[in-house]
Amino acid sequence: MIHPLRQTKFPEEHPDPIISYVGTEAAGSVTRPHAHGRAQLFHILRGSVTVATQGGSFVVPPERAIFIPPGVLHHSSYHTETEVRFLYMRPEGLPAMPEEPFVVQVTALLRELILAFMACAPDYDAGDTTGRLAAVLVDQIAASHVAPLHLPIPEEPRLREAIRPLIEDPAAGLSAADLAGRANLSLRSFERHFPAATGLSFRAWRRQAKLMKAVEWLSQGMAVGEVSDRLGYEGPSAFVATFKKSFGVTPGRYFSR
Repeated sequence: MIHPLRQTKFPEEHPDPIISYVGTEAAGSVTRPHAHGRAQLFHILRGSVTVATQGGSFVVPPERAIFIPPGVLHHSSYHTETEVRFLYMRPEGLPAMPEEPFVVQVTALLRELILAFMACAPDYDAGDTTGRLAAVLVDQIAASHVAPLHLPIPEEPRLREAIRPLIEDPAAGLSAADLAGRANLSLRSFERHFPAATGLSFRAWRRQAKLMKAVEWLSQGMAVGEVSDRLGYEGPSAFVATFKKSFGVTPGRYFSR
């Protein structure tokens, strides 16, 4: 059961090491770019959201969460009506954490810890029962498995603009040579600059972009066959095999966990 005071947002200046609240965001809603003084955890219960930062975008389907370090500019786009639990953590109380956002698998233990914390009243002390629960919760976030749901975006403006159509439609008929032309680069220069800017070859980046779009569409209830067709796979079996290779499970198992 959610404590009634967890249904409204507290100011970030509140003294609790972790402040939290539950919320429901409407389909199609988009937040303005913003940053927090605290670290933030989105836990998606139902629905789907894409969180975009300067360094890339993250798809967060149900029963996953995204950790956003303090001070990171970001904005969110909700694809469907989305039920979210938000936790905001004081940075001085965190263990060593990545400096960039990351998506985490919400394990059964982490989910129960979030639920238990949401049932507790605010205005707690670090040494009381709620404070100890909060400390364990933070440790579990730090130790959670990172899910491969990140698409790196180049910071260089020409490359960033060149790949924009593929972010929306990874199956668009644009080759590396086409993108090189859009960026006013030779193909050789594009093939040299792109991995340096993203950490991935163009082929690997496009494969990741397709998987990200697949997770987004599947979380909205689209059938595997339709996703496979829209993304240009040879057939559903080829798509499922690629999905399983990247995520370790089939799409059906992924969304049932």
